[in-house]
Amino acid sequence: MTSPLGTLQSARIGTSTRHAPSPHGYDTGLFLLRIALGLTMAAHGAQKLFGWFGGPGLDGTAQFFTMSGYPAGRTMAVVAGLSETLGGLGLVAGLLTPLAAAAVVGTMINALAVKWGGGFFAPKGVEYELLLTAGAAALALTGPGRYAVDRVLPGLRAHRAGYGVAALVLGVVLAGVVLLVRK
Repeated sequence: MTSPLGTLQSARIGTSTRHAPSPHGYDTGLFLLRIALGLTMAAHGAQKLFGWFGGPGLDGTAQFFTMSGYPAGRTMAVVAGLSETLGGLGLVAGLLTPLAAAAVVGTMINALAVKWGGGFFAPKGVEYELLLTAGAAALALTGPGRYAVDRVLPGLRAHRAGYGVAALVLGVVLAGVVLLVRK
């Protein structure tokens, strides 16, 4: 004879397993975030480095960095352009994801510093840069998901939060060093 409590427990167990979250859903969401964020950042880097997509190119970006108080404007333009391009492409591929995300975070910290004081909302505000920074930091901490090159690399196959934290600390410290040399 089955007790009503036993039947109720069985019903609850069946319901909770039937509505369990899908790991494939998480992986697909992370993949979509990586693609959108990574392609956006890579395109911004290409604008800086090559003048693609209507960007200013290296000379125009160097002038902007100089006017924004950075020494060696051309060098800073190359660093920012490469960080955005390589960081973005790394996110797209899910390759060295914590470091790719940290490159984006470091670049965006400097972008936030330059634009700070213009309010929150675009076109002069920081909402866009803040969203890119938060998205990249989230990817550094969560990892790329299963649909990523990192899944086939020994040592990165299983993402560890410590990798993300260490990469973010590195990105923030390097961004801080760059900000310290800004006038």
